[in-house]
Amino acid sequence: MKIYINGKFYDKDNARISVFDHGFLYGDGVFEGIRSYNGLVFKLKEHIDRLFESAHSIMLKVPVSKEELVKKVILTLKENRLKDAYIRLVISRGEGDLGLDPRKCLKGPSVIIIADKIALYPERHYREGLRIITVPTVRNLPEALNPQIKSLNYLNNILAKIEAQNAGCDEAIMLDSLGYVAECTGDNIFIVKRNQLYTPPQCMGTLRGITRDTVLEIAKKKKISVHEHVITRHEVYISDECFLTGTAAEIIPVVEVDGRSIGSAKPGKMMLKLTKEFKEMTKKEGVRYSF
Repeated sequence: MKIYINGKFYDKDNARISVFDHGFLYGDGVFEGIRSYNGLVFKLKEHIDRLFESAHSIMLKVPVSKEELVKKVILTLKENRLKDAYIRLVISRGEGDLGLDPRKCLKGPSVIIIADKIALYPERHYREGLRIITVPTVRNLPEALNPQIKSLNYLNNILAKIEAQNAGCDEAIMLDSLGYVAECTGDNIFIVKRNQLYTPPQCMGTLRGITRDTVLEIAKKKKISVHEHVITRHEVYISDECFLTGTAAEIIPVVEVDGRSIGSAKPGKMMLKLTKEFKEMTKKEGVRYSF
């Protein structure tokens, strides 16, 4: 494996950053998870745009242009000879001192690109569906650390993930500070009721998911009625279908929430239809490369 760090490629065992990098010390930085399918990087522009938006929000200047970053992502994939990959793109504040002051990071931001394989959930969960729970850890308040910023500080999500695992589940629903459904630890959430699609709005403490937006795009093309508004746990419990979306997870069904079966307790028809269209899109949309 070859990992890109600040203009050079390193073997995995020699890929290092300083222990004084504020991305390591404080989670001060932003990242993206991106997928390539058979030599096509899916929604690369959208991911790069979101990365720059996150960086701008935390006043972190990305040291290369969007166009250059696209080239570096492609170069990393070619260097590793990967046609199907998960790409982790990281921009950290860079090396500073032990204080919080970002002005002390005089060498400038670090740019790191890793290309590898990923399997977020076992394959059987895509056939049989996930059983998930709601956890006590609430989603960060937008006024504190806005979840729309895809920052390196993921402790909020990790604590919720630990609570799910302690309960024997692979994933968890996180509520916002008002008690509404926000999202899961690494995925956006959708429910279906009477052939209509519902998902929490972005303003209620959720990440603007690229796969989420893609599902909404497909739904509109298929004339499926879509609603972006607050969702309660009760509405999840009585839904006909529930599924999660994310770059790593793609689209995965949920068949049980907090001990309540969802619909027929099997992957739903709408989810399967959306998944089929999503897989077709991954064959056509994105930045093509070869080696």
